[in-house]
Amino acid sequence: MTMTNAERDARLGRWLRLLVWGGAAVAWLFPLAAKLLMAEGMLWTTFDFIVWGVMLLVAAAVCEIGLRLSGSLAWRAGVVVAAGTAFLITWSNLAVGIIGDENNPLNQIFFGVVAIALAGSFVARFRPKGMALAMLVTAVAQFATAFVALAYEPIVFAIVGVFALGWLLAAWLFREAGRAVA
Repeated sequence: MTMTNAERDARLGRWLRLLVWGGAAVAWLFPLAAKLLMAEGMLWTTFDFIVWGVMLLVAAAVCEIGLRLSGSLAWRAGVVVAAGTAFLITWSNLAVGIIGDENNPLNQIFFGVVAIALAGSFVARFRPKGMALAMLVTAVAQFATAFVALAYEPIVFAIVGVFALGWLLAAWLFREAGRAVA
């Protein structure tokens, strides 16, 4: 008995949702296990665990919504890559800061990049071609932050480049999803 495309897409969607939510649950447990196993070395407070949980919840919810918006594998992968890139930027920025430490006011520019991705997604009305353009614009903004960071810490240039590659990968995936629709 062969599966139809709709059945295969539904099954894939279930697996992807399980992977996203299961991954978020496991990711939440890692610092908890670290805190329990090496209490002296793990300096997280209750507030840190709450922020970590909220960040994971938001990222997983964005992925959940994205997975439900389209059956296209490229679209779904684009959503996961974009949400993952935004998550990594936010996490690293809140945890230790990207430029200097987490208290450096220049780090606010990285939240601006995430805001550009979010605003661009709404302007594009979550359509694949518009999302591709929004992620491309976000990648350009991310590259611009690299030059600001370069003036302070050269290694940050490479870190920001990795973030920009995440946005570019998301743009390419959304473009591929748009080609399948056209």
